[in-house]
Amino acid sequence: MKKLSPSLVAVKKITSAVPRSNFTEADLEKLARLILESGGLINPIIVRRNGMDAYEIVDGDLEYYAAARAKEIEPQKGETIGAFILEEENEELLLEQLKILRKTASTDNKTVSEVPQQSSSFEQRLTNIETRLENRINELKADYTQEKQALIERVKDVESRIPKPVPLLSALNTQKESQLRINLNSAGIKSQIIDHIIKQRELEPFTSFENVVQRIKGLGDKTMIKLIDYWQRYL
Repeated sequence: MKKLSPSLVAVKKITSAVPRSNFTEADLEKLARLILESGGLINPIIVRRNGMDAYEIVDGDLEYYAAARAKEIEPQKGETIGAFILEEENEELLLEQLKILRKTASTDNKTVSEVPQQSSSFEQRLTNIETRLENRINELKADYTQEKQALIERVKDVESRIPKPVPLLSALNTQKESQLRINLNSAGIKSQIIDHIIKQRELEPFTSFENVVQRIKGLGDKTMIKLIDYWQRYL
C-alpha cells in the first residue's frame, strides 16, 4: 500500500449530503477567511469517488462548506481543497481509523456536555444550602419573637406588682392614716392641718382640691399647690 497523503481536489467537484444550514454562517465565514489567510486547510477532508471526476464527503462537511465559501470570496485562491480520497485498497482501513477518531471525539463531547450537569448539580447544592440557611434564619426569628414576647409578659407582671402612685385627691380620701400622715408630713404640712384633714375625710370625702382648701383651715391655695407639686414629683 502506498503512503497515505492528501490530494488537492477541486471544490466545485465535491458534494455533501449534509445541508449547509447545519452550520452557522458566522463559523463558515470565519473558517473560510482563515483558509485563505493560511493558504489551505489544516485538517484535510475525506472524500469518496462517486463518478469519473466527482466526489462526495465522507468526513469534513464543515471544512468543505468553508472551502466553498472561500472560493466565493476569492475564486483563484479557493479553487482546491486538501482531501484524503478513499480508494478500494485503503477504504476499509481509513474508515476504521475514522470510526475510532469519531468515537474518541464523541467521548470528548460527552465529557464536555457533562460539565453543565455538574455545574447544575453544584448550583442545586448551593440552592439547597441557601434554603437551609433561610429556614434556619426564619427559625431564629421565630425564637426571637417568642423570647421577646415572653420578656414583655414578664415585665408586665413585674410592673403589676409595683405599687402605683396614688393621686393626691384619692390619697386624701382613702390612703391609710399612718401612711397619709407620713406623706403629708414629708410634704411640709403641719400636724394640726393633717389632723384636720383626717377628721374632715371621715365626715365626708373631698370632691376636689378647691373643696379641700375650703374645708381645711390653715390650708391656703399656695400650700395646696405646693402639696400637689410635691405629690407629683415624689409620690
